Amino acid sequence: MTMVLITALGVGGATVIGAIIGFIFKNISHKFSDIVLSFAAGVMLCAAIIGLILPSYEHGTKYGIPWAILMTVAGIFTGAIALNLIDKLVPHLHKLAGGEQESHNTNTKLSKVMLFVTAIAIHNLPEGIAAGVSFGSGNTTEALVIAGGIALQNIPEGMVIISPMLSSGVSKRRTFVIASITGLIEVIGTFIGYFAVSISSAILPFALAFAGGTMLYVISDEMIPETHAHGEQRGATYALLVGFCIMLISDILLG
Repeated sequence: MTMVLITALGVGGATVIGAIIGFIFKNISHKFSDIVLSFAAGVMLCAAIIGLILPSYEHGTKYGIPWAILMTVAGIFTGAIALNLIDKLVPHLHKLAGGEQESHNTNTKLSKVMLFVTAIAIHNLPEGIAAGVSFGSGNTTEALVIAGGIALQNIPEGMVIISPMLSSGVSKRRTFVIASITGLIEVIGTFIGYFAVSISSAILPFALAFAGGTMLYVISDEMIPETHAHGEQRGATYALLVGFCIMLISDILLG
């Protein structure tokens, strides 16, 4: 439980760290943020497969191979569809980040920025759940690496919400509080995921696959498009491969 608490605070705290960096360095280059985000995508991609989806199948085999396959596939698609439905309600990073500064009307601009921040907060909930569910596999090392990948993603996410809020007239103190709240949502999600699989081991295969599906969706629908939108596709691609391989090597050495 102590490790889960530390992980929850670390995952949520990464957003706060990103916000602090956003305050200090207001003009961080797209190249730098894209490389960091791509590296995190690589770590998350490998972690989703090795740390969530494969364990989902392995835990499900106790109920029979056909059932294990069904639960794993159903969990992956349910996780992806859940985030897709959230996207229809509150579009995330690449769908709003480019648009929140277009309006010259202060109230309209602020409304768009707050919608953008709300979108990040809502998306943080299933990401936190994924971190919490990963502890249900029984492999603490993989669970920590999965949480680390999510935390890496949260750093540039925390960075990107600072400038729009400040430029919209939000005070520095309120901006920091709002950024911290988006991180707190992830802490709550981590505990939800952890306690859900702790209550019933029967839902563990589905829960692991669900978490893996949400991560695959975030990587494909948000992280990769975002990192390929500023002319740094080649560097972003190699950063993703580096993140994937580091996670793979870590799993081999520590597994």
